[in-house]
Amino acid sequence: MATTNDLKNGMVLNLDGQLWQVIWFQHHKPGKGGAVVRTKLKAIESGKTVDKTFNADVKVEVANVDKRTMQYLYHDGTSYVFMDTGTYDQIEVADEIVGDAKNFLLENQEAIVATNDGRVLYIELPASVELEITYTEPGLQGDRSSGGTKPATVETGHQIQVPLFITTGEKVKVDTRDSSYLGRVSG
Repeated sequence: MATTNDLKNGMVLNLDGQLWQVIWFQHHKPGKGGAVVRTKLKAIESGKTVDKTFNADVKVEVANVDKRTMQYLYHDGTSYVFMDTGTYDQIEVADEIVGDAKNFLLENQEAIVATNDGRVLYIELPASVELEITYTEPGLQGDRSSGGTKPATVETGHQIQVPLFITTGEKVKVDTRDSSYLGRVSG
């Protein structure tokens, strides 16, 4: 148990049997009346986001979330298989739990797998990953300056927007939160 004054971003709460992740919170003291804590919570099961206001110092149940760094091995057609690098235990994670993270997962890549009582809640990737461009239209002469973008397919099959000067075969850095191009990877 914790109080609403102890909330932190990323903390997982158990409210009425449902798990909610704290995305944002703010302590607020209005002119009259007691202090409150405003929060933005994301339902771990459904992914929906809600705004909820708590009175300050109210007890809330913090869910025990075990986060482990695991290695992604392969996709077997129905689920993604991860291995705990310490114990070599393998777990299968359903497609719907992996969600958009699949666009950035390469075999042997590490990811954080969050579980609660043996049930996988979500997959956390690094903020950015390096991926190879497997196909993009060639740029035209004069496209070296700032300006437009073009679609490019990366090695996971996901499509992103890249600057016009990027060519097939180059490695690029991609933001895993919004699929945005962050730059070329040298070497």
